[in-house]
Amino acid sequence: MTEILHARAALLDMDGTLVDSTAVVERLWLAWAEPHGIDPETVLRTVHGRQGHQSMAILLPERDHAINLRENEVMLATEASDVDGVIGIPGAEDLLAALQPFPHAVVTSANIALMTARMGQAGLMVPELAVTAENVSASKPDPEGFLLAARTLGIDPADCVVFEDSGAGIQAAHAAGMRVIGIGPHAGAHAPTVHVDDLTHVAVVPTDEGFELRIN
Repeated sequence: MTEILHARAALLDMDGTLVDSTAVVERLWLAWAEPHGIDPETVLRTVHGRQGHQSMAILLPERDHAINLRENEVMLATEASDVDGVIGIPGAEDLLAALQPFPHAVVTSANIALMTARMGQAGLMVPELAVTAENVSASKPDPEGFLLAARTLGIDPADCVVFEDSGAGIQAAHAAGMRVIGIGPHAGAHAPTVHVDDLTHVAVVPTDEGFELRIN
């Protein structure tokens, strides 16, 4: 059965949606958490989709946030230099190519350096508009990043479709008033509009008023 979402813009998360960076994310965050004695399952349940300093604040709620901000800068630099095992999600390259004629953007909790490193390692082109950690004051699940992307593109949030894999990202998209295509094995638990295993199940078809996303 094919589902169709009509859209005028597509907003795409990066980690877990366009690139598979699970191995490096989990390796570095578990190494960070070990000296603090934080349960690995709690760490992995928390860090996906969020900016690092927000994850640290959740995991170490009593700690001075200034320390989180400093450690997050170190974490981002380490992540940008460690792209071993980062690959494209199946269908990502074709989807980005199909979206080229239409308004679209990456909306990621990574900073510019990390986004550039991971997209480059995966062999994916970076859209002309990228909303990164430098552009927002609040991390997902806050909708700020998605709303900023829609405003910059000049598209009403209701006409945007978000591609997301994490609970925090899907929550942010819903809060922005946008429909969501959930990507990957964990997205379905967070009530996306539509859920697919990967991006090979999504086709872009031009229309008179924008484009259709056909999901099978």
